[in-house]
Amino acid sequence: MTQLSLIELEKQASDAGLLLRLQVRRPLNLWSLKLVVAQALDQERIQLWGEMKAWAYAGEKGLQLDTMRVHPEAPAGAGDLIWVGTMTWALEATPCKQARLLAICDEGRQHHRLIRYFRQRGFLTIRELGAAPMDFPLRMIWGGAGALMVGSCSEVLERNQRRWQTCRGLRRDHSSPA
Repeated sequence: MTQLSLIELEKQASDAGLLLRLQVRRPLNLWSLKLVVAQALDQERIQLWGEMKAWAYAGEKGLQLDTMRVHPEAPAGAGDLIWVGTMTWALEATPCKQARLLAICDEGRQHHRLIRYFRQRGFLTIRELGAAPMDFPLRMIWGGAGALMVGSCSEVLERNQRRWQTCRGLRRDHSSPA
């Protein structure tokens, strides 16, 4: 499956009745990303269905995923679109090839659900951040304890692009010649 460009992905979102918008800033030689998926209710109002907040530094392992939210009543595929949009942006606009996130440990069952969700998206646990002194710097960055996970941007993109296209009924093969 060929990777879609952000322009192509925005068109697919629009065809599905959704808005895909990115806000990118470049403070201190970093990238700051806020990606949202919404739906126009009328000309003056929108319904926000989900968002991803991330930042990146110039390195292959530089993409840091901070916050991912999807509204419980979001249309099917909204979460997939967020993942596809984020990974497409990272691969198009940054040198990042790997993403990192923390599956926060605030409640036992919820923590296990987060880990399962992120594994389905293409992430693997590399270590647990806890109370050890050597974990303190990473806990300061991530804001808590939990499972530190990494994923290949291209693998996360491929898994979620497949899900997005299946959900939207866009099962055409982008890799075949026109």
